[in-house]
Amino acid sequence: MTAVNLTELSLPQLEGLKNQLDQETEFLTTSIGQLKVVQTKYVEAKDSLNVLNKSNEGKEVLVPLSSSMYVPGTLNDVNHVLVDVGTGYYVEKNVDDTKDFFKRKIDFLTKQIEKIQPALQEKHALKQAVVEVMNMKIQQLHSQQSSSSTTSKA
Repeated sequence: MTAVNLTELSLPQLEGLKNQLDQETEFLTTSIGQLKVVQTKYVEAKDSLNVLNKSNEGKEVLVPLSSSMYVPGTLNDVNHVLVDVGTGYYVEKNVDDTKDFFKRKIDFLTKQIEKIQPALQEKHALKQAVVEVMNMKIQQLHSQQSSSSTTSKA
């Protein structure tokens, strides 16, 4: 990519660049938000494994059928769970392997967020620079119009 001096761009070009940067920052912000939502789900899933211990074996639990409907059940196996590994596939894992699986997912998402964050900051900084140049050019236009209107009255 070639470096461009922002001051050499016209106001319409600057406006177009600003709009493009707005879209890119919105996309990156949305992406980070979505990654954080998924990350939170994995953290919650990993934390919920703490109830799987011998003292809770045989206890009654509520099993979700949907986000707002539950049925009573009994916790029979505290050593194994079925883990959604994507695209509708579930794998039976023991609790320790499941914790490791969720930790890897959480770490992966953290790295992805850390990769996107600098790009987002760079886009914000560039957008701020574009806005400053636009404001400078607008002020120059106003001062040119003011000086030309005072000379035409004389």
